[in-house]
Amino acid sequence: MNDTSVISYESNEGVAVVTLNRPEKKNALNPAMIDGLRSAWIRFRDSEDRVAILTSSDDNYFSVGADFRDLPPNLWHGMPVAGVDIGKPVIAAVSGWVVGGAFILPQMADLCIATENTKFYYPEAKVGVTGGLISSVVSRLPHKVAMEFLLCGDELSVERAYQCGFVNKIVPVGQQLAAAKVMAEKIAGSAPLVIQALKRLADETLPKSPLDRMCDARRLLETVSLSDDRKEGVLAFKEKRKPVFKGR
Repeated sequence: MNDTSVISYESNEGVAVVTLNRPEKKNALNPAMIDGLRSAWIRFRDSEDRVAILTSSDDNYFSVGADFRDLPPNLWHGMPVAGVDIGKPVIAAVSGWVVGGAFILPQMADLCIATENTKFYYPEAKVGVTGGLISSVVSRLPHKVAMEFLLCGDELSVERAYQCGFVNKIVPVGQQLAAAKVMAEKIAGSAPLVIQALKRLADETLPKSPLDRMCDARRLLETVSLSDDRKEGVLAFKEKRKPVFKGR
């Protein structure tokens, strides 16, 4: 059974707020967190909400990344765009440490509000692990800055992230959600078809890494493998009858 209590979803006037809520573990991403994020993105995709804000219940730790004591087998499942093709804007509202695999969350978001105490850190080269999806950060940061971040494992300050265009706005600690809501309300009040068209076109314009393309393919194939038609096809084969496919 998936424990989604570590991820909350609130909806108000077209704005969804998705919150990482595992503060006792500094929001380390374990299977329950990833399953909860995936469920939240699917709910957002299928809802009437027009924009989502991704934030944390802890101002000191947005997330310390993958939980090495309880590693999620498919961390990419919980990532917007990569794990779930949403087609709607996502705003990251981050504060404190944004570490390792958790960096991919604001990386895949369309906009980012960060507090003055935000620190971006990708130490995987020092630890000896990587899922590889981080590589597409080269299309979100200047190449040399991105490579320094990936290869040297040094902290990327919020000021430099802002100067490089990764962060839209820096705010005092505790004000990140309010600032994101101001931005979200502007988007929610705009023409949804135009917003979604611009989002799609922008996503298609961004260069994709080989792993991004792999995620696209795996996401498409998972739609088939989890479909009712697949279950019907297997059952019909076993029962030696013609399958009745419904396209879902």
